[in-house]
Amino acid sequence: MSRGIADIAPARLALLNGGNVPSATLTEGLAIDFAQLLAAAVPGIGAAARLEQMRAQAADGITRRMALAAQLLLDAKADLAVLQAHPSDTVRGWVCFAIAAQAGLSLPQRLAAMRPLADDGHFGVREWAWLALRPHLAAHLDEAITLLAPWTADPSERVRRFACEALRPRGVWCAHIARLKAQPQLALPVLQPLRADPAVYVQDSVANWLNDAAKSQPDWVRSLCGQWLQETPAAATQRICKRAQRSLS
Repeated sequence: MSRGIADIAPARLALLNGGNVPSATLTEGLAIDFAQLLAAAVPGIGAAARLEQMRAQAADGITRRMALAAQLLLDAKADLAVLQAHPSDTVRGWVCFAIAAQAGLSLPQRLAAMRPLADDGHFGVREWAWLALRPHLAAHLDEAITLLAPWTADPSERVRRFACEALRPRGVWCAHIARLKAQPQLALPVLQPLRADPAVYVQDSVANWLNDAAKSQPDWVRSLCGQWLQETPAAATQRICKRAQRSLS
């Protein structure tokens, strides 16, 4: 397993840049040359200026480059349905950002389009799915909570986790959601059904959500955990509440 970008074998990097294999680690994902991958994944991308624009921003942060690649796909009218099944997780991640960037879609339409990517088999695609859509969710928070609440009953733990992770008050690699930092109780329609979720993947997300909230509303988190432990003293709930309060004295 590669420890750093410099440790990735040239043959392996060539496969990643050609879109022939998914990345096995975050390090591999960060090492990919987006211009090379774009040319390989969408041979008909059109004007060379698009690839040059991608090369010119090679030093930018990965989230900005993901968004740029997505916009280039939209500009070229690439077939997103085809790319959504591409072997490269990075290409599928571009589709996440393209769905978020498409003009004229309602929030329900964006969520419906994103759902298969939220349930993708690759960890990276699942992260890009919520990161790409989060600005729309934050901008329409009440509607987002209403729409995501039913996702907490989905048979897939990946979809259930998306519902929680996408609305974390602080989150990772993303802007905070000020309303949820001030009023975390707004998200109870999403959090409450997951309080005893059997999947560790979901439990960790709920715990991290509450740990985020504890940084601005510690008493609320203590009270909610106390209520949950009284009402649902399952092992899953105990694990969530212990991890949720890990930053509290």
